[in-house]
Amino acid sequence: MPTAGWNRRDFVKTSAVLSAAALTGPLAGAYGRAGRSADRLRIGVIGCGGRGTGAAANALEAGSDVEIFALGDVFPERVASCRKNLSQIDEAYRDRITVNDDRCFTGFDAYRHVISSGVDMVILATPPHFRPMHIAAAIAAGKHVFAEKPVAVDPIGVRLVLKAADEADARGLRFVAGTQRRHQRSYLEGVARIHEGAIGRITGGSCYWNQGGLWVVDRKPEWTDMQWQTRNWLYFTWLSGDHIVEQHVHNLDVMNWAIGSPPVSCVGMGGRQVRTDPKYGHIFDHFAVEYTYPGGIVVNSYCRQMPGCADRVAEVIRGTSGTMNLWPGHARAEGASPWQFGAGDPNPYVQEHRALQEAVFNRLPLNEGRAVAESTLTAIMGRMSAYTGKQVTWDFALNHSTLHLAPENYDWNAAPPPDEIAVPGRTPLT
Repeated sequence: MPTAGWNRRDFVKTSAVLSAAALTGPLAGAYGRAGRSADRLRIGVIGCGGRGTGAAANALEAGSDVEIFALGDVFPERVASCRKNLSQIDEAYRDRITVNDDRCFTGFDAYRHVISSGVDMVILATPPHFRPMHIAAAIAAGKHVFAEKPVAVDPIGVRLVLKAADEADARGLRFVAGTQRRHQRSYLEGVARIHEGAIGRITGGSCYWNQGGLWVVDRKPEWTDMQWQTRNWLYFTWLSGDHIVEQHVHNLDVMNWAIGSPPVSCVGMGGRQVRTDPKYGHIFDHFAVEYTYPGGIVVNSYCRQMPGCADRVAEVIRGTSGTMNLWPGHARAEGASPWQFGAGDPNPYVQEHRALQEAVFNRLPLNEGRAVAESTLTAIMGRMSAYTGKQVTWDFALNHSTLHLAPENYDWNAAPPPDEIAVPGRTPLT
C-alpha cells in the first residue's frame, strides 16, 4: 500500500467520527461470540516490530480460538520480519497464522486497512505517538482493542483515548492495555492486600525504573528526517513521550492502582547527562518527580537510562501499619501483617491476552482504557514539569493543556515536530 499522507486535521476528524459512532449503537459483531465456537477471533497486528510480534505470539498462546489475520506497519520490512518470525514460533500455533499477501499493509495508512480487513480485534504496538488515532479508529469501527502502553504522548492524545474508552463501553467493546502488572499474580495479590488494609492507610510511596541504556538506530544518509526519527523513535518525545512515559508508566500505573486515584499535582526535574550524542534525539536520560495524590499522599518517582549505574525496577507503598514492596514476580509486606508472595506467577504478557479473549467470548465487561489513559497522563505530567521546571496539576493537564506533539503531515518528506532539547525555566508550559 502507498504511504498516504496523514495530517493534524485527520486527528480532529477521527475524534468527531468516534463521537458519531456512539449514535449507531452496539454492532452485532462487536460483542464477540456468546461462548466458544468453531469461528475464531480474527486479530490484526498494527505495529510489527518486536513488541507487536511478541504480543501476537502471546495472543496465540493465550487461547486456541484466535488467529492472526492481518499485519500492518509503516515499514514493509517490519511486516515481512513479523510474518517470518511468527511462522517460526511453536508448531502448535502455526495453523492459526492465516495472514496472506492481500492482508499485509504498509505506510502511515496501514492501520486503516488492517481495521477494515475483516478483523474482530486489533493489537496496537506502533510507537506511542500513533496510539490515540489507532485506538479511536478501531473503536469507531467496532473492534476490540489490545493497546500497548503508553496510549499517548501528550494531553490532546490522552483526551482522545478517554473518549474512545467511553465509546468502547457504549458499544460493548473490550479494551485491554499492555500494563501487564495488572494481570500478574504477584501484583494482583499484593495490591489486593493493600486495598484490604494490610498496611493500613496509605501515606506515601516510591517507584523506580532505573536501568542501563537501550537500543539506538544510527542514521543512514538516504533517510529523511521523518524516516530516521520514526525508526529511532525511542529518542524523540513526539514519538515515544520520553522514557518516563514510554517505560516508567508501568510503575506509575501501579501507584495509581494501589492508591486508587491519579495524582492532583507534581513537580519534577531531570536532564540529559549521558546520552548527549545527536543520535539520542532530544529526550532526557533521567527524571525525578514528586507526585501529590488526594489526601496529601506523596509518591517519589525515579527513572533513569544510564549504563554503569545501579538498576532498580520496583514499587514501594507505605502505610500507617506497614509497607508493601512490589517488583516483577515478587511481593512482600512488612509491618503489622507480614506476608510474602509464594511461587507460581504465570506469564503476565499471556495473561493479559487471556483476560481479553475470555471477556470477548463470554461477553464479560472489560475496559482498561480509562486506567491506562490516566496512568499515561500521570507520566506526561511528570515530563511536562521536568521539561519546564513548573508545577503541573492534573486539572491543567487533563482539561487545559494545548500541548500536541504532532507533525503537520504524516509523509516521509514532511518535517517532524521541532526537536529542541527542553531547558527547564525556558521551555514553556503549554
